[in-house]
Amino acid sequence: MSARVLVVDDVRANLKLLEVRLSAEYFEVISASNGPQALEICERGQVDIILLDVMMPGMDGFEVARRLKAGPATHHIPIIMVTALDQPADRVKGLEAGADDFLTKPVNDLALITRVRSLVRLKMVTDELRMRAVTSGEINLSDQVFAAASDSGLNGRVLVVDDRTSTVERIDEAVGRQHTVDVETDPTQALFRAAEGNYDLLMLSLDLRSFDSLRLVGQVRSLDRTRHLPVLLLTEPGNDARLMRGLDLGANDYIQRSGDKNEMIARVRTQVRRKRYTEKLRDNVQNSMELAVTDALTSLYNRRYMESHVGTLVERSASRGKSLSVLILDIDYFKSINDSYGHDAGDDVLREFAERLKSSIRGIDLACRYGGEEFVVVMPDTDLGVAATVAERIRRRIAGEPFPVNRGARSIEVTISIGIAARVSPDDDAQIILKRADEALYRAKRDGRNRVVANAA
Repeated sequence: MSARVLVVDDVRANLKLLEVRLSAEYFEVISASNGPQALEICERGQVDIILLDVMMPGMDGFEVARRLKAGPATHHIPIIMVTALDQPADRVKGLEAGADDFLTKPVNDLALITRVRSLVRLKMVTDELRMRAVTSGEINLSDQVFAAASDSGLNGRVLVVDDRTSTVERIDEAVGRQHTVDVETDPTQALFRAAEGNYDLLMLSLDLRSFDSLRLVGQVRSLDRTRHLPVLLLTEPGNDARLMRGLDLGANDYIQRSGDKNEMIARVRTQVRRKRYTEKLRDNVQNSMELAVTDALTSLYNRRYMESHVGTLVERSASRGKSLSVLILDIDYFKSINDSYGHDAGDDVLREFAERLKSSIRGIDLACRYGGEEFVVVMPDTDLGVAATVAERIRRRIAGEPFPVNRGARSIEVTISIGIAARVSPDDDAQIILKRADEALYRAKRDGRNRVVANAA
């Protein structure tokens, strides 16, 4: 896992020591000797993760962290504070400044590499999501997503899987003040609870008496509903081999079972905050993808999506020897609706038409707004006769009840014309079928509208 790590420390010996340790794990290391220099490097976008010393002259690590987390261009960069301070108040101050994690001097090699790897993995995920958001044109990270990055990490839902009463009580006492804590002592039920419980964090004992915890880590990472659930391992000193295996399988972090309660609180908050941030990014990307392929007015698929997808449906139909039909629907005299009642009324008609259309076709049928008042429905596994029956049902559904417009202040009569074509030859591609359906639609309009015409050629 290659990544660029910025080490910030005003003591050269500390810089060199961390550089040697990280370079041995194939990380690329760059360094800064003070806060302003670190901020400048980060602003240039050259950093994946920051190891930040707290005690520096001039601008200390807390101030550097605050400035990085306040900047839209740098708030997503993970920060590990490296400090000789181990008082609870110092950890709280670091969290409030925006630190994602802590290392206490002298730095333990396992802790160093574990924390860096975990945060680099997170950074890679968030970078990918941010890139997709940019590509899909919905990168408004300065508001919703930026707010998620500033989340407190409080009031999360935590599932603890441990069969030791003393540990469970200790976790509940420390973590339960800030989060809702559920306990599962039966590891065979833990995966089901994790999948159904909408949790923000799974705290898992690495030393369950009757079950291999590593197997549960693998199961959590392989299941779609829990793949992104953070896992915090509870371990005993000297259990480094199993701990490293758990981290390799996808656990996010660890804490000593008998370790400092304040560290436990800090790591839980960090994991909850990270989960909420990545979820917000994923939601943004999903929303952006939906906006890219759907028509904003009708919520049907748009023409771009239809043109890219209909070819696949036709090819699949041909390869399986199945029928496929296409309907092109046009709202009759739509221009006169806009002219007589206004464009708002025209929009009302389009929205209501889309709702009636969706309720008249199957889930596997592809309904799109082709442009203006023209729509296309692609119907897999449907021959021309069945398509004609469906088209007639749609025509009657539109003509049978007036359309409410202007917020229900009035109702108007609406009719549609429909042209149908089907795949009838091995040489028929999407363009040929659409052209035949369009010719059938032309005949329907020419012959008086409010009718269905099939093109069997």
